[in-house]
Order: sequence, then C-alpha cells, then structure tokens
Amino acid sequence: MQTITKVTHEEYFDLLVKSDVKLEYHGGEILAMAGAQPAHNIIAANLIGELVHCLKRKGCIVFTSDQLIKIEECDRYTFPDLVIVCDRPAYEKSPQGLNALENPEIIIEVLSDSTMDYDRSEKFDCYKTIPSFREYVLVSSKQKKVEVNKKLSDAEWLSHMYKNDDEKVVIGDCVILLEDIYNKVELTGNEFPGF
Repeated sequence: MQTITKVTHEEYFDLLVKSDVKLEYHGGEILAMAGAQPAHNIIAANLIGELVHCLKRKGCIVFTSDQLIKIEECDRYTFPDLVIVCDRPAYEKSPQGLNALENPEIIIEVLSDSTMDYDRSEKFDCYKTIPSFREYVLVSSKQKKVEVNKKLSDAEWLSHMYKNDDEKVVIGDCVILLEDIYNKVELTGNEFPGF
C-alpha cells in the first residue's frame, strides 16, 4: 500500500512561490496543472476581451487563470480559467505574499479532456460551498457549446446550454455571441462524452 505524504498549507505556498507551473492544493495533496492547447487558450482570450469590454464600467474585475482561489469548505486552492468579482475582492494572504481570492462570483472553466469530468462534478460541488459563488460557465474546447449554470438558491441551480452561432450567451450582466467566443478557434468537432 502506497503512503501519500500530505503537505500543509504553508508547505504548499512555499512550493507554489518557487514553482514554474501552477500547483493546486487538494486537502493536503498537490496537483501540477498541465499547459493548455491552442483552442483552449484562444477561447479564454476571446472571453477575456468580451468580458472586460462589457464589465469595465460596471465595477467588476475579470481575473485570468493565474489567480488562485481558496475553497475553504473543501480545503482546496485552485486556478480557474476565468473569475469575475463585482464586489470588492477579498483575499487570504499567505506568509509568502500570495493572495488567494476568497469571494469569486462567476467562475468560467474551458473544458479539456483531462479536466472535464472533474470540472463538471467534484470541482463544481466544491465551488458551490463558496458563499459568493453564483454562476458557473463551462465552455467546450472541441465544439461550439457553452453551459451556463446560475444559482437560484442554495439547493437549486438553473442550467442553460448554448450551441448555435447566433445565440447570445448570458454571463452575469454580459451578453456575448457564441460565435465571438469561438472566433478564430479551430475545433476538432469531437464531443466530450456527456456534455
């Protein structure tokens, strides 16, 4: 039987501040995050451009995938693809000087083969424990498909799927054409199973 050595939060932040790759913390275990493929990166860049343009006068901040967030209830630190905060950002500051965002409101994940199942299930369940969290957006990197999940109550979420170029995807207070999210993206046409 293999023994897994758990690390403390302080040891995690010591490793993170020295690391060349993103490291996530999952209840004492550390996971290295792989680099993304071109479709993933272009989709994320398109979303950043659209969301920053929409939100710049509304007092909201769009964070990129380098922003660490803290999920207290699940004892996790993660790096979502995009995070939006319209309230004043609240941070947990580590002794090493790293700021982990504590109050994400909208989280966007661009799905990849290696993360899709985790993003749609366990990660979503953890995000739901964050009091400020109210919207979760999952964006396929294989075909034009965006799922927006909006919180109705602590126990109920409403999901809407967008698949057509002329559809207007509603993310927070922003309305973005699906075709603009996928501008210049070469898609494989393959589907993720179950999405």
